[in-house]
Amino acid sequence: MADRDRDPDRNQPQEIQLLHPPPHYRQTGPSTTQIVAVLTLLPVGGSLLALAALTLTGTLIGLSIAIPLFIIFSPVIAPATIAISMAVAGFLSSGAFGLTGLSSLNYGLKRMIRANAGAGVGKGQAKRGMWDMVGYVGQKTKDVGQNMENKAHEGGGAVRT
Repeated sequence: MADRDRDPDRNQPQEIQLLHPPPHYRQTGPSTTQIVAVLTLLPVGGSLLALAALTLTGTLIGLSIAIPLFIIFSPVIAPATIAISMAVAGFLSSGAFGLTGLSSLNYGLKRMIRANAGAGVGKGQAKRGMWDMVGYVGQKTKDVGQNMENKAHEGGGAVRT
């Protein structure tokens, strides 16, 4: 009891520091970062929406002018459209075949390097692996060609007039 009289701060009420404020003191509104993000993106989104509206308006005006011309010149435009479509399809398929060939060569080269880098792999085993890879790529190429031929026959049979 004598100790309590000597320490005058002991009788004073102590502040309680809360690590986490009670739920009713927490902020429920958006954070500053969210507000800045919305204020930044709102003009960008609005301007893009305005550009989309202008583009749509220009497209509709262009179509209203072009449709009568398409009707008048349709005997010339239809074959030209077919020829251009075939040319585009040719370029796209050429690119696809080139990309497929390059990826096949890349796969074979990586497999050959991996086979040669392996410990204890002899030349005969590496050659067999390479021939297996050549056979696999050849078979895959035949399968893809056959698949494309089948699709071409199916598509050709469906367009009868």
